[in-house]
Amino acid sequence: MDDALVVGSGPNGLAAAITLAQAGWRVRVLEAQITLGGGARSGSLTLPGFVHDRCSAIHPLGIGSPFFRTLPLQRHGLTWVHPAAPLAHPLDNGRAVSLHRSVTKTAEGMGRDGPAYRSLMQPLVDQGEALLNEFLRPLLHIPRHPLLAARFGLLALRSAAGFAAQFFRDEEARALFAGLAAHSFLPLHAPASAAYALVLGMLAHSVGWPLPRGGAQNISDALAAHLRALGGSIETGHEVTALANLPAADAVLLDLTTWQTARLAGDQIPGRLRAKLAAFPHGPSVFKIDYALDRPIPWTAAECAQAGTVHLGGTFEEIALAEREVAAGLIPARPFVLVSQPTLFDPSRAPAGQHIGWAYCHIPRGGTADLTEVIEAQIERFAPGFRSTVLARATSRPLDLQAANANLDGGDITGGAGDLWHLIARPVLSPRPYRLGRTKYYLCSSSTPPGGGVHGMCGYHAARCAMRDQT
Repeated sequence: MDDALVVGSGPNGLAAAITLAQAGWRVRVLEAQITLGGGARSGSLTLPGFVHDRCSAIHPLGIGSPFFRTLPLQRHGLTWVHPAAPLAHPLDNGRAVSLHRSVTKTAEGMGRDGPAYRSLMQPLVDQGEALLNEFLRPLLHIPRHPLLAARFGLLALRSAAGFAAQFFRDEEARALFAGLAAHSFLPLHAPASAAYALVLGMLAHSVGWPLPRGGAQNISDALAAHLRALGGSIETGHEVTALANLPAADAVLLDLTTWQTARLAGDQIPGRLRAKLAAFPHGPSVFKIDYALDRPIPWTAAECAQAGTVHLGGTFEEIALAEREVAAGLIPARPFVLVSQPTLFDPSRAPAGQHIGWAYCHIPRGGTADLTEVIEAQIERFAPGFRSTVLARATSRPLDLQAANANLDGGDITGGAGDLWHLIARPVLSPRPYRLGRTKYYLCSSSTPPGGGVHGMCGYHAARCAMRDQT
């Protein structure tokens, strides 16, 4: 008999298993897919020799995770690669604004908005570690740094639209802020959409936006290797079809979405809670394209060739319109597109002289349309001739993503809505949101605080909750 079972081997499931194994628990991880890793997996999607990330590609929360930073992942093969610049945001007419590791250097590229940017971001960067420890946990908690948390909250609870209107005057700074805020999957007029921009900007300056050498799979493989070194075990190809069919264990941690959990639970958790889990709202979906390229993307703005991530969407107003259309159930004619170009900095993932590209845009939940043309039109807008570099492409509609990883329910890559209320009540309003009633079951996926991202903190907190209950 195991002390604990963990269902799902994504970063949160592996983090939960490691936390328990560190405390001496006998832990077994059950993974439905043949390869472990959930959203942090890599493999061949286009042509031989090209290694693509199946979901996540750039990992500021991975390198910044308070839990991952305590683990000897480098010893197990994880190496972080830092692009020359974390982010570039091109505008029309060959212009671009870059987000550098240095706050000062970033501010220098913003003209008259530079002083405002510096005064905004430098205090956050100076307190970055303390801030990460505050918001990478349930929001219903007693802050360790109450004044810091309150000051950040006054900024973060605002909408990105209101925030940008107050702090920035020129197109460059406003566009950069819009792209950061759009990671929220929220309309930019929504409360707390500014929080995402502030956190991602702070991370870019304090820890960077790195990529794992060799692909995201190496994050999962390093976590798995450490778990095995602690005595834990992992079974791949083991699909769980009902919680009642699981082997006996004192605690069961589920790296599953609320919707999967509700479907598998049966009478193992209270019916009223099961209904709440099933009704947890989804976020928008994504349409993703992976590219094999014969040369680097031919950006008009030289700054884009120095960045690991490029945000495509033009001005603040254009990005705000695109995200507003997605929220209204419409497919934008000019979507906000996120592009990653890993092989500019990690050439090991493609044949010599060739490259990979990774791009996605937000679409209404469960959309079935092929967005290849509109995504590539946005790339061509800022990199004329891009299509001539493409050797092969692999497109992923929402249901394709779900087929590869059941946690990406209908193409929702964030485990559910990330608006202010559903960050607080995630998945229910409780200071202990991981425990599923008075049972031995615990939810440890991105459907719990602090939400989406490759950071393992959902699993870490869920495991600590289970340990407190079971000892």
